[in-house]
Amino acid sequence: MPVFDFDNEPTDKKAICTYETFRSNEHMPTVEKPILLLDNSAKKWSHHSIGTFTNPVKKTTFEFDGEDGTEVADIIKIDSRFVALHKWLGENHIKVQLSGENTDEGYAVYKIRENVSGSGNKLSAEDGFLQFMIDRLLASEAPSEEEIDEDGIEDGDDMKLTSIQSITDFITCAGRTLPDNIQLWARRNLAVAKSSEVSPEERRHAQRALSIMMNVQWKSNYFEAIDPVEARRILDEELYGLERVKQRIMETIIQINRTHTLPAYGLLICGPAGTGKSQIAYAVARILKLPWTTLDMSSINDPEQLTGSSRIYSNAKPGIIMEAFSMAGESNLVFIINELDKAASGKGNGNPADVLLTLLDNLGFTDNYMECMIPTTGVYPIATANDKDMISAPILSRFAVIELPDYTPEEKKVIFSKFALPKVLKRIGLKPDECIISEEALEAIVDIHKNTSGIRDIEQAAEHLAANALYQIEVDNLESVTFTADMVYELLR
Repeated sequence: MPVFDFDNEPTDKKAICTYETFRSNEHMPTVEKPILLLDNSAKKWSHHSIGTFTNPVKKTTFEFDGEDGTEVADIIKIDSRFVALHKWLGENHIKVQLSGENTDEGYAVYKIRENVSGSGNKLSAEDGFLQFMIDRLLASEAPSEEEIDEDGIEDGDDMKLTSIQSITDFITCAGRTLPDNIQLWARRNLAVAKSSEVSPEERRHAQRALSIMMNVQWKSNYFEAIDPVEARRILDEELYGLERVKQRIMETIIQINRTHTLPAYGLLICGPAGTGKSQIAYAVARILKLPWTTLDMSSINDPEQLTGSSRIYSNAKPGIIMEAFSMAGESNLVFIINELDKAASGKGNGNPADVLLTLLDNLGFTDNYMECMIPTTGVYPIATANDKDMISAPILSRFAVIELPDYTPEEKKVIFSKFALPKVLKRIGLKPDECIISEEALEAIVDIHKNTSGIRDIEQAAEHLAANALYQIEVDNLESVTFTADMVYELLR
């Protein structure tokens, strides 16, 4: 591995950096796979040690606060992802606490935390800034040797991130966790936010955009394998019947497990109102273990609601899609697009649904406020619609379509007795033997709702009957209520 040479000292007093870097993609450092190794040949260091990183004349070191004064240990090796962070901590004389253990190779450090109670300079941002950066670095991939310059650091400008200083420090230390185009965008916007040659309004917009962008964890498009057994359990828990639908979803899961990437097409779930389309979408998000956001197309009548408004306006703001990334806190998420067939034609500015084309193609999405191409390779779109014929052909071609049939009377009986009613009874604190639905009562419930699609009316009937049973038990001092067909017809008609 390379031996780095810092050229920030006079020639005769050049700080020679003797450590080696190593590539690691570990997300949870351990003693066996640490962040860095310190020389402990002269002395064994404590499990928790406090001090500062320094770059003195001879070697790059860590200076411990010992009982007898300052004690020094040379850095032997360091994870290449942490080189810039280590240098930044040293240059700013920020005191940290290391957690590590003595091994045959050296003192293996697997955790770095700010020493908030000690003397020394404070971090530039609010509490948790250092941990925020470390988490981002651990979630990132190791840089290639070509990405590490001759000083062993990235070229940086001189979190929760809101202040200009904290954003500056984050870009300096952890800028490589950002996609290349966002790194360049961040530096340009940081220059605007710091400039005295632009208006206060421009500086405010630049700082706001930076805060939004820097607080999103921009992940790779690699997805871990999903347990098929757990996925099937979730589907059975959330959905009764619909075996063909479950099969399609399981096929998607197996595909992700084989390729470790999302499918080329999203899912479009079509069917009558109340058949559980949104519930299927939430179940898929749960299986993928991704944050999800909903987009209700029936309430969007202007494409600008999706794309954001230009910063030339004082009240400019990002669009709904960018806000979804911000709320999720990461770039890999499930977009649940409800009522895609009800997308309005717009107010002369175009069809809002057409704005979704770039999002659905996973080619990137441009927000007018952010003024940057947002990576969308980790976005999995799941749309719902009652009538797919109302969706334009270009949009429809971006989805794998799953059509839901309406439930049969027998399926509605099972859903009521095995799912809807038990859920309501558990929520309001009734035991199953306190609210009994006879077979004839169950027939009556289905008969009353025979001309309605979906199961929402069935679920509402469960709410009504359970509430009535609770009322009779509390007010009339009954031990339990058994509903007959006549009682059901009287209550629900």
